[in-house]
Amino acid sequence: MRRSDQRRAAVFALYQDEVTGRPVGDAIDDAAPFTRELVAGVESHRDELDAEIARLAHGWKLDRIAALEKSILRVALYEIHHRDDIPDEVAIDEAVTLAKSYCGADAPAFVNGILGTAARAETA
Repeated sequence: MRRSDQRRAAVFALYQDEVTGRPVGDAIDDAAPFTRELVAGVESHRDELDAEIARLAHGWKLDRIAALEKSILRVALYEIHHRDDIPDEVAIDEAVTLAKSYCGADAPAFVNGILGTAARAETA
């Protein structure tokens, strides 16, 4: 299974947890290793990731950002900050692609803006 597919599975597992409250572990019982790693990483750094999203989403409160966009941002930010094996550009491109496929028309630019700012700060 491609990493893109596993990344998408991680995003949807996190989204399902956000929307239904169903434990994220239930959604990834049979998931591929990379999916489980992403979900576990996001879960262990959720407060840090959410604080960064809130800080970078100028004019938006965290609870006003759609659950799917938050899940996409959390996975990508986790990759940017905690996965040295994934180039920032790949994390951003994958996140924007997911936003284009599954979110509203404004979401890709919103996701790209937040992640681009986070990646630039990471290398500064």
